[in-house]
Amino acid sequence: MSELSVNHLLGIKYLKEEDIQLIFETADQFKEVINRPIKKVPSLRDITIANLFFENSTRTKLSFELAEKRLSADVINFSASQSSVKKGETLIDTVNNILSMKVDMVVMRHPNPGAGVFLSKNVSASIVNAGDGAHEHPTQALLDSYSIREKLGDVAGKNVVIVGDILHSRVALSNIFALKLQGANVKVCGPKTLLPKYIESLGVEVETNLRKALEWCDVANMLRVQNERMDISYFPSTREYAQQYGVTKALLDSLDKEIVIMHPGPINRGVEITSDVADSKQSIILNQVENGVAVRMAVIYLLASKIKQ
Repeated sequence: MSELSVNHLLGIKYLKEEDIQLIFETADQFKEVINRPIKKVPSLRDITIANLFFENSTRTKLSFELAEKRLSADVINFSASQSSVKKGETLIDTVNNILSMKVDMVVMRHPNPGAGVFLSKNVSASIVNAGDGAHEHPTQALLDSYSIREKLGDVAGKNVVIVGDILHSRVALSNIFALKLQGANVKVCGPKTLLPKYIESLGVEVETNLRKALEWCDVANMLRVQNERMDISYFPSTREYAQQYGVTKALLDSLDKEIVIMHPGPINRGVEITSDVADSKQSIILNQVENGVAVRMAVIYLLASKIKQ
């Protein structure tokens, strides 16, 4: 397969397995580029990309911006908190005004699920979803799978447990879709109050006991508790959550095998994982960040090559 089957990256659920493999093969080449002394390629010199972030972001925003600049694209950064959105401008008007400046691609993070899909039907640019509410975060899932592939050689057949706040997590949903598509076995683990009712319909198993989950898995992807999305209390206290669902070095060392620890960030150290776990050799958290740039370069490059046709 030489090109993506989609014109936008709205969610993993719209991709085929061949799309994921193509993105990974392309990312392999870009990973080589970003480890060279001169980290830029002129691939997208004639492409203009707008980053529209209607929600706070550090890693994702920086990662996309760096990926775009490494490809020599022209970049416009837009932050909703300092824009006319505050004056009541609609999403379509905001985007159309930006597109009238001859923008080819829009990378968007938005608090409302489905915002990217809505936009893709109403504007002519290529849309990349950088997270829509608690719905999907496709590039995070891609870089997570890419990091597993890099560490363990393949994703197919691996046992992956996603631990923590599954209910409010777009990372969890995208990861489940991506891992299942590539043939991994997936379990979710967390307090019952933080597991969505529909979760088993996605073909994943539920395990509420953290130790059992860790004994089963090859990879544990630890999610942050998303306090900012919670309007009620889902568990008694942070301390109790950490005792039941936090991974400590003592717990890791007591397993009869070495598992890989991942985290999409930002980490609440001492809650979902302790500092000595985050900084241990079993953790590939910083590899995920590095791989994020290569994977996003691949996504942007492959989508841009469809614009140019």
